[in-house]
Amino acid sequence: MRNDQLSDVDFGLIGYPLGHSFSKIFFTEKFALEGKNLKYENFELPKLDPAALYSLVLLNPNLKGFNVTAPYKEAVMEYLDKIEGVAAVVGAVNTVKVVRDDTGRVLRLEGYNTDVEGFRESLRPLVEGLKGSGALVLGTGGASKAAVEGLRQLGLKPMRVSRSRKESDILLYTELTPEVMASHPVVVNTTPLGTFPDTDSCPQLPFDLLPADAVCFDMVYNPEETEFMRRGADKGAKTKNGLEMLHRQALASFAIWQTQD
Repeated sequence: MRNDQLSDVDFGLIGYPLGHSFSKIFFTEKFALEGKNLKYENFELPKLDPAALYSLVLLNPNLKGFNVTAPYKEAVMEYLDKIEGVAAVVGAVNTVKVVRDDTGRVLRLEGYNTDVEGFRESLRPLVEGLKGSGALVLGTGGASKAAVEGLRQLGLKPMRVSRSRKESDILLYTELTPEVMASHPVVVNTTPLGTFPDTDSCPQLPFDLLPADAVCFDMVYNPEETEFMRRGADKGAKTKNGLEMLHRQALASFAIWQTQD
């Protein structure tokens, strides 16, 4: 679908690919239930550059804002005019507000991060009593940065894990010893592994080493139960997918878009 066919769109989502995303379904149902004549659309962008982004904004004059998903949560930041506090701290944006004047001319693009809030409040009931414990964040992308901040706000001590050491403070999967696993009962998957249609894939976590009070939170929400969650549950871990996080961050995004400057 071409951008110039979407001139009546009010809100949207950019990323690539977007076949797995529930954001459009969520907002379409929300607007219908509330009787609002608003439209949310997916914008699959194989490449993110100024031409693609500014064409999106200019060819959709009703566009008030859009969400950002993988792989553009970090890359989009260089094209924004303003980045709010949490997004600046995290180093990733999942919500962009399009600010226009009375004639519809674009004044600026503002970047926000509602993933932190959505993740934190979705995870909170699972980690009660674990304050001060360590947490493993699987992945190093924009979503992992939101998870790290959310965990810190909950009083946990996050450590990112990856297949390669891109930064000095990142653990390798091969370094997840019994001692490390015992001191990090919370494990958050921020990678796309397990996302539909590749539902059999899973991070190479040593599930046999999960402690008795383990929590396995997967930001993936399609399918409802991922392979990561299933393997965690088999070892007695409390598990949760990212659907509530999606809903919470979406509602927070909508609130930002509705705020008058």
